[in-house]
Amino acid sequence: MKICTIPILVALIAIPAAAFAADDADLRTLREEVARLRETYEKRIEALEKRLIQTEAKAASAETIATRAETVAAPQPTASGGGGTNAFNPGISLILSGLYSNLSKDPAGYRISGFHLPNDPLGEITPQRGFSLAESELGISANVDQLFYGAMNFSIHPDNTVSTEEAFIQTTSLPQGLTLKAGRYFSGIGYLNEQHAHTWDFVDAPLAYQAFVGGQFNNDGLQLRWLAPTDTFLEIGAELGRGANYPGTGRNKNGSGASAIFAHLGGDVGASHSWRAGLSLLTTSPQDRQWDDTDVARAPVTNSFSGSSKLWIVDGVWKWAPNGNANQTNFKLQGEYLRRIEDGKLTYDANAASLGASVGSYAATQSGWYVQGIYQFAPYWRVGLRTERLDNGTVDYGSNNASLLRPVYAPARNALMLDYNPSEFSRVRLQFAQDKSLQGVTDNQIFLQYQMSLGAHGAHKF
Repeated sequence: MKICTIPILVALIAIPAAAFAADDADLRTLREEVARLRETYEKRIEALEKRLIQTEAKAASAETIATRAETVAAPQPTASGGGGTNAFNPGISLILSGLYSNLSKDPAGYRISGFHLPNDPLGEITPQRGFSLAESELGISANVDQLFYGAMNFSIHPDNTVSTEEAFIQTTSLPQGLTLKAGRYFSGIGYLNEQHAHTWDFVDAPLAYQAFVGGQFNNDGLQLRWLAPTDTFLEIGAELGRGANYPGTGRNKNGSGASAIFAHLGGDVGASHSWRAGLSLLTTSPQDRQWDDTDVARAPVTNSFSGSSKLWIVDGVWKWAPNGNANQTNFKLQGEYLRRIEDGKLTYDANAASLGASVGSYAATQSGWYVQGIYQFAPYWRVGLRTERLDNGTVDYGSNNASLLRPVYAPARNALMLDYNPSEFSRVRLQFAQDKSLQGVTDNQIFLQYQMSLGAHGAHKF
C-alpha cells in the first residue's frame, strides 16, 4: 500500500506552529496582566505617597503648635477643634507617684545656710522620711473652640491636700507666631521651671530652685509668646501677674506683683546633636515676706522683708542621640545659673513688733547653679549625675547686722540616680544624694520612687 507523505508532513509542521501560536497568545495575555498590575500598583503607590506628604505636613503643623503650648501634663492644643484629643471632649491624664525616703538627718530642721526659704507645709522642698505618696497630678484639657484651648492641673500632696498648679486658657490661632495665655501657669523662666515634676530627671528640684523660687514658680496672670518663623528655634516671651508665690507675696492692691521676660534659642548640629539656651529675668515685689531664722544668740526668730527682688537665669541644654534616634542610647547635659538681687527693708524678729522690733535696710546679691548629665546606656535604662552649689554672696542687714548671722558657707549637694523606664508611661527610680545644705551637717539620702502615667498625655518639651 502506498502512503501519501505530503499531508503527513503538512500536519507535522502545523502542530508545532499551532503550539507556538498558543504560547504567543498566552505570553501576550501575561504581558497585558503584568502591565495592568504595574499600572494599578503605580497608582496605589502614588496615592500612598500623596497621603504620606499630607500626613507629614499635618504633623509639622501640629509640632509647631505643640511647641507654643507648654502644657506638659495634658494633650497639646491644636489650631482646629477636630485635631485634638477626642476633638472637643476633655482629655484626662493622671500621674501616680510614690516615694520612699531614707534620710540620715531629721528633715524637720532642714535649712539652707544663709538663704531665706519659704514655709514648706506641703513638703515640696523637704521630703518626709519613710513611705509617702509623692506629688501626684490630675490634668484635664481640651480645645474650647477654633480659637481657644483650656487646661487645668491639680496637684495631690502627701498630706491629702489638693492645690491648683495650673488653670489657664490659651489661644490657638493668633497670627505671626503669637500665643497668649491667661490664668495660672508655670512661668517660662529658665529651663526646669515650666516642666511638671514628673518629667524631672531627679526626685527633687536643684538647691538653686529651692532657694530662689521655692522649688518652682507659678503665677496668676498673662503670658505672651512669640515664635520666630525661622529654621533656628527662637522664642521670646513676657509675663505679667499677681506674683503671690515665693519669692513674691500676696498683695492687697491693684496692679501686678511680678513680671518676667525670657528668650530661648536653639537648633540642631548635624543629625545627632541639638541644643537650646536661654536668658530670663523675673521681677517681684514681696511685702512682709517672712522666714524663720536664728540670731547671733542662736535664738529662733521670724524676720520679714519688703522691697524688690530680681532673679536672673541663664540656662542651657545639649542633647545627643545617634542619627537622631534616642530609643537605644542618648545623652543630655543640662545646667542653669541663677542670680538674685534684693533690696528693701528688713524687720528683725517680726513677731515682736509690738515690743519694738528693729527695722532696717536690707540688700543681698546671691547666686547658685547646677549641672547634670543623663545617659541612657541601654534601652529602658538611664543613669544620671547632678552636682550643685550655692554662693551666699554679699548680704547687708543694715542696722540689724549685729543681730543676724551671715555665714560664710557654700551649700552643696551631689546626687546619683538610676531609673528604669519600661515605656514612656512608667518609671522606677533609685537615687542617692549627699546633702550639705546646712553648715556642719551632712545628710546622706536614699530615695526610691515610682511614676505612672494614665490617660491622655501630651509630648514633653525639649
